Amino acid sequence: MEKPQKMPKVAKVKNKAPAEIQITAEQLLREAKERDLEIVPPPPKQKISDPEELADYQHRKRRAFEDNIRKNRSVISNWIKYAQWEESQKEVQRARSIYERALCDFHRSILLWLKYAEMEMRNRQVNHARNLWDRAVTILPRANQFWYKYTYMEEQLGNIAGARQVFERWMEWEPDEQAWLTYIKFELRYGEIDRARMIYNKFVMVHPDVKNWIKYARFEEKNGFISGARQVYERAVEFFGEEILDEKLFIAFAKFEEGQKEHDRARVIYKYALDHIAKERTHEIYKAYTIHEKKYGDRTGIEDVIASKRKFQYEEEVKANPTNYDAWFDYLRLVEDEGNLDTIRETYERAIANVPLTKDKHFWRRYIYLWINYALFEELEAEDEERTRQVYRACLELLPHKVFTFSKIWLLYAQFEIRHKNLSAARKTLGMGLGICPKNKLFRGYIDLEIQLREFDRSRILYQKFLEFGPENCITWMRFAELETILGDIVRARAIYELAINQPRLDMPELLWKAYIDFEIGQEEIENARQLYERLLERTMHVKVWISYAQFEMANADSDDVSPARRVFERANQSLKMAAGEKEERVMLLEAWRDFEKQNGDEESLKVVEDKMPRRIKKRRKMVSEDGRDEGWEEIFDYIFPEDEATKPNLKLLASAKLWKKKQEEKQDTES
Repeated sequence: MEKPQKMPKVAKVKNKAPAEIQITAEQLLREAKERDLEIVPPPPKQKISDPEELADYQHRKRRAFEDNIRKNRSVISNWIKYAQWEESQKEVQRARSIYERALCDFHRSILLWLKYAEMEMRNRQVNHARNLWDRAVTILPRANQFWYKYTYMEEQLGNIAGARQVFERWMEWEPDEQAWLTYIKFELRYGEIDRARMIYNKFVMVHPDVKNWIKYARFEEKNGFISGARQVYERAVEFFGEEILDEKLFIAFAKFEEGQKEHDRARVIYKYALDHIAKERTHEIYKAYTIHEKKYGDRTGIEDVIASKRKFQYEEEVKANPTNYDAWFDYLRLVEDEGNLDTIRETYERAIANVPLTKDKHFWRRYIYLWINYALFEELEAEDEERTRQVYRACLELLPHKVFTFSKIWLLYAQFEIRHKNLSAARKTLGMGLGICPKNKLFRGYIDLEIQLREFDRSRILYQKFLEFGPENCITWMRFAELETILGDIVRARAIYELAINQPRLDMPELLWKAYIDFEIGQEEIENARQLYERLLERTMHVKVWISYAQFEMANADSDDVSPARRVFERANQSLKMAAGEKEERVMLLEAWRDFEKQNGDEESLKVVEDKMPRRIKKRRKMVSEDGRDEGWEEIFDYIFPEDEATKPNLKLLASAKLWKKKQEEKQDTES
């Protein structure tokens, strides 16, 4: 029976407080390095003193390498180590045999081919190395390392023709750009400029990138072939056509022409690029063009560049937000300055095509001015009457007249027809506008037009229609009456005023009554004006009406008789007192009365008014919110009129009490 295994005793830590000096992992590693704890002693060196011992050593190593290969045949490093060991033993033939055995299994291994060829070159086996590179590039023609090594070896051996032949074989496989550039540099090292040009010509056909065409052209320019460089740029532009346009190519082309002092050519290139390349990809062209014009251009050229740049900016803005009408206005102003009719019309058509998405008049206010500017341009600048008429008609057809309309468009169209002596079309247009969407502004514009044409009967008819449409509009009544007054028909004017003041609903009745009174005064019908004041006071007791009435009586009094005006003030004071309305209005009346007495009365009458003037006192009023909560107290100013105090004995008693208290305080002060 086995005894139970005892657990080892765990040493108890008596002091668990942290040590005063802490040791970090970094310190432990540093100490280990200083003490060389991880250094393994080197194996002992074996000294071989005779051929038999060497043969035994080689046999043992070869058997070990063969065993490793037998165990792990797929590990290339075993083969390479084996071959390198044989090479170190000066057994090149054996090493070659090992590499050949390895290539049977790993003929697509780039590393193996490189090691094999490098061994041959190290041992100066040139023909072997050449044959080996030839085999390698035949089996793996896409491995650029082989071609680089092969050409480098031939060049180092001085076999320039052989290196060129290798390059030609390589180029048949159309390798990457660096290979072509290496071939070109190889030819340049030996002064073969013409060969390099031929290689560049093939290179841009195999790799037709813009940067390669630019390299080709700069190469031509660097070597003095100016016409050749220009032909390269022209071929590049023709090669890419209008489908693939790159701003870098045109900038390089223009800078080349600039360097040759061909500034007109450079300017043409810039303009061609700006016309054919998409606007969002021309930022650098604009920048280069601006710099060129600042250096070599005149003021007109610089302005053209700036205008082109601004056009590009506006294009970006309207593309990002087609309903940004402010950007469209700036864009159109810029295009109009250029003066190209077709471009201006095309831009206007593009602008008006961006109709607001909602039928809210607020969003149409800026948009409608695009149509107005378009019509004015066609009429004033292009002087095309028919196109102007088409623009106005298209605009009127577009507007949602059932929801809202713009009277300005109807009036502008009518004025346009009048300017071209087509009065019937103008009247027809305004009549159609009033039938579809009657508006105050449209009525007024039509009436003003007929008045200017001295068609007063038509104006009367239009005023009647206008008043049927909006009988509460006091301005319309007043202007209708003014028209009749100007025409000398006083009876009709008075009848219009009477109809107006008897309307049940008016928007500004005070203006209408004032106009009616002024009309009667102008006709020197003082009694009629007085009766109008009395009729107005039956409807309203406003303080301004009383003051105006008193001023009227004063202005129309006989000689120096001011009693009618004073009677009006007395009636007004009594009326406002009985109405118990706003005390501020009563104060305003008394102040006007006092000013009147100062100018036209005597001391006695002035004293009577001053005795009626109120005292201003400060009061506290409790504030209550809408939901009934108490919000504290506020101070207000109130007016106490002497006439009101006489009717209220309590106020008189309170005043007497305050006077008694004041006397008592003065008495105490004197005694102390």
